[in-house]
Amino acid sequence: MASSRHPALAFAMAPGLEAAVFESGELARLAAVAEILDPRPLADLSEARASGILTRAEILVTGWMCPFLDAAVLARAPRLGLIAHAAGTIRFTVPPEAFTRGIRVVSAAAANAVPVAEFALAAILLANKRAFRLREIYRREARSAAFEMPWIGNRRRRVGLVGASRVGRCLIELLRPFEIEVWVTDPFLDQAEATALGVRLASLQDLLAACEVVSLHAPLLDSTRGMIGPRELALMRSGATLINTARGALVDEEALVREVASGRIDAVLDTVEPEPPTRESALYATEGIFLTPHIAGAMGAEVARLGALVVDEIERFVAGQPLRHEVRAEDLRRLA
Repeated sequence: MASSRHPALAFAMAPGLEAAVFESGELARLAAVAEILDPRPLADLSEARASGILTRAEILVTGWMCPFLDAAVLARAPRLGLIAHAAGTIRFTVPPEAFTRGIRVVSAAAANAVPVAEFALAAILLANKRAFRLREIYRREARSAAFEMPWIGNRRRRVGLVGASRVGRCLIELLRPFEIEVWVTDPFLDQAEATALGVRLASLQDLLAACEVVSLHAPLLDSTRGMIGPRELALMRSGATLINTARGALVDEEALVREVASGRIDAVLDTVEPEPPTRESALYATEGIFLTPHIAGAMGAEVARLGALVVDEIERFVAGQPLRHEVRAEDLRRLA
């Protein structure tokens, strides 16, 4: 799309979000390669202002709280050539019709994967020290029970990753400095690639039975909903920890509460279903469950990383260069 004329660009996301996602330097880079039709994001595509902008837009920069770009919306944007999503998954923003029409799509999921992997790493290291369970005992009994758990620690531990996703692969790299053996289960990962990644490829059942920590990084699909249920939880080792920074519906939470309440395993849950849990949910009160409010992904200063990735991609698009974070139609079936 290289041209002396700058393509027209618009934003569609929660008002005010653009200032957090795009730092001043990134906005200047955008202005250098595109005509920004209106610096104010479109939050409601039915408003009168949206019609004129969509008619002219060739690049649409989307983000959190962007309305779904259904076929009717796309029909109002006849010149649109690129949707640049300054967030993670596109499943709730971009319909299949966009790909049918030849609109190219990029996502900042790779940038969002970084803080999720960092969060999971921290949880893994603390879990292997049994920090979450020991904290509860310390608060309740004012004593340390650490010496009653001689097996705790991160030396020569096995950590199982369910899903070799962007987050999973980023986490594999973060785990390299530690004396930790990484096991991975993923139907799309073959032995050659597992060897290249330096991980042990295993079935879900074998991974659950062998690893001291199990961290979930699978997408939520019909085939993965409830994939960690009573049978799977029963396979986990006594003293093991389940970490979920992916999607809450991957786990049968009633079964998890029962298993954790027994004292046999612990859980670190950053994602649950529904979000937030109802006030009556046992997730809040069950000792051994460390619950956080979906903070693993990009937050605060981290969101600017998403904007920087999107600006890089827009510059490549305008220059006619290959895109590095393009989402293709065939990727839709395995996106988170």
